[in-house]
Amino acid sequence: MIKSFFILSLILNWVLPVYAQLDSASIGIAVNAVYTTSAEVFLNPNSSNPEVRNKSTTFENIWSYALDVRYRFSSEFLLGLNVEYINTTSVLPNLTAFIGNQVFVFEVEDGFTVIPIELTAYYHFPFSTEDFKFMMGGGLGYYIGEFIRKFQDVELEVTQQKFALGMHVTASIDYVLYKNISARFEMKFRDPQYTVASKYSSPQVIYQGNVIDLPENAFDTKVDIDGLTFILGFVISI
Repeated sequence: MIKSFFILSLILNWVLPVYAQLDSASIGIAVNAVYTTSAEVFLNPNSSNPEVRNKSTTFENIWSYALDVRYRFSSEFLLGLNVEYINTTSVLPNLTAFIGNQVFVFEVEDGFTVIPIELTAYYHFPFSTEDFKFMMGGGLGYYIGEFIRKFQDVELEVTQQKFALGMHVTASIDYVLYKNISARFEMKFRDPQYTVASKYSSPQVIYQGNVIDLPENAFDTKVDIDGLTFILGFVISI
């Protein structure tokens, strides 16, 4: 977490001095609802068996929210910073464990949380009108994420968050509703992936009167948000 805030501070320390020189630049602040079509979670990304390594759990119809700030530093170019919060879980039969000498598969609440921090350069198309503003952009994203698993009163604890960068491209349309208020529709193409190491908060869990032993060592999980992203938001220009 300290490393994450350090990287965000570097981004802001680089961006903000540039903006400070642009006294006449317009600023757009948007609050967005974000829909992502799908994501994949790989429970055994380090397995030597390709079939096991590539087996994934699919999460679909993921909703999240985001804050987007864009600064116009010329008539054609803007620079934006977007911070998003994604959290999704589902009850799935993903835990295999022993009771005595018998193997059982248990349903657990699995999912993930990720905070994308994305820096984007935008081009404002000259054919835009007073009512419709067309933009296209691309940039880099830094992703802070974890894997979620809950089984009875046992959860996961993050032991290591591995550095994750990704690229994205985006296209957006702003429709001016009234003076400095606009509605925005945006479509984003990205494929952020990150790997996180976790361990169970307790080595045992009691389930229906039975004591179930859980792995004590940390394990890796890979999250791949590979679906299309659609964004609907409202923009205030100042």
